Amino acid sequence: MILVCLDFEGVFTSEIWIGVAEKTGIEILKKTTRDEPDYDKLMKWRLGILKENGIGLKEIQEVIGSMGVLDGAKDFIQWLRERSVPIILSDSFYEFAMPLVAQLGYPPMLCNNIEVNGNGELVGYTLRQQDGKKKAVEKFREMGFKIIGVGDSYNDLTFLKEADKGVFFRPPKNIIKEKHGIPITDTYAELKAEIAKGLKELEG
Repeated sequence: MILVCLDFEGVFTSEIWIGVAEKTGIEILKKTTRDEPDYDKLMKWRLGILKENGIGLKEIQEVIGSMGVLDGAKDFIQWLRERSVPIILSDSFYEFAMPLVAQLGYPPMLCNNIEVNGNGELVGYTLRQQDGKKKAVEKFREMGFKIIGVGDSYNDLTFLKEADKGVFFRPPKNIIKEKHGIPITDTYAELKAEIAKGLKELEG
């Protein structure tokens, strides 16, 4: 059996925090790990900004739900379901991602959790585990599954290399220049072709 494990942001939707910044007009929320490499510090700062602006879980879910998935994402996930078992592996949070996952028909997803108090304020977060995508792939392989991995950035490298076949989808230019030995695709048509190739190779 072959599982296709895919990142969420960048593969099915645009970056959630950048989308939130654009939808709310709070431009400083565009800050990413490129600007602040300490993820814990970055997340606590983000939650503080949301609190200062009176944005709770209900408001942020409405904002995220209005973003929509990428053009072609719904057709792609349907195409994939007809050929394999897709599982989304994400560093995002269920509470944020579910409005968008709903638009894809609720494929299985493994990610993290946001902590919310009784007033609906976002007060913290819980990571499933460090390097969770790679560890999920390791466990799936221990269970006897073969894995095709799809991601878009540096934080996907470890799980793409752990997979039996890895594929990049629309990665940044620096990853393209570095040539990690992982096929690079720019459209869903190209991604389908690489996955179809991988399914054929692994089934053999």
